[in-house]
Amino acid sequence: MKIAIGADHAGYRLKDVIVPFLEKEGHEVVDMGCHCADSVDYPDYSVPVCDAVVRGEAERGILICGTGIGMSIAANKTAGIRCALVHDLFSAKATREHNDTNVLAMGERVIGPGVAEEIVKIWLDTPFSGGERHIGRINKVKAIEAQAAEAR
Repeated sequence: MKIAIGADHAGYRLKDVIVPFLEKEGHEVVDMGCHCADSVDYPDYSVPVCDAVVRGEAERGILICGTGIGMSIAANKTAGIRCALVHDLFSAKATREHNDTNVLAMGERVIGPGVAEEIVKIWLDTPFSGGERHIGRINKVKAIEAQAAEAR
């Protein structure tokens, strides 16, 4: 699977753990930065990752900042993105099965590398259930996006 990944200054260390983990698992990774502790703005890294997913240049995206909150907020402003902030294994599985999320957000200051690797593996390996009720809910979210686009 081709995965776009991005982080800000508060998440780049965890990103630097996740990238080789993904490659070891056989995934192709597009690392969109950042690569240092110099203060940067999380939307500058969220947008390119989400754009790559929406355009089909990556099948999924992973975003990491200090808490994951900022990245998830920014990601969900992109039409077509369903980003979940995840810090536990149950949510990693549920967000794929029920919400068909295409972007994962995590917080480096919240979880350690071992848990992050487990979350990523579960999130990537769990298919969408395709359940009728879940499809209906996702379609309602898509309708909200369409209404917002029309209002602009």
